[in-house]
Amino acid sequence: MLVLSRKDGQRVMIGPNVVVTVLEIRGDTVKLGFDAPSEVRILREEVRRRNADQNPTTVAPRIPIDSPFFAECA
Repeated sequence: MLVLSRKDGQRVMIGPNVVVTVLEIRGDTVKLGFDAPSEVRILREEVRRRNADQNPTTVAPRIPIDSPFFAECA
């Protein structure tokens, strides 16, 4: 897992096409903005879990190993 400290307005690039921007920091809450191509699905974890619970036959999408969005964890 990569752990970063970012300040308000700073960005993180994920692959060549996804940008995560820190929009606001208020107390213990951070508001993030995501810029990504429409084919990149972005879900909050609780939404992904709810979807999986409602339809257990649904499998989370796999990212192909040759995708620029694939990162192997050591």
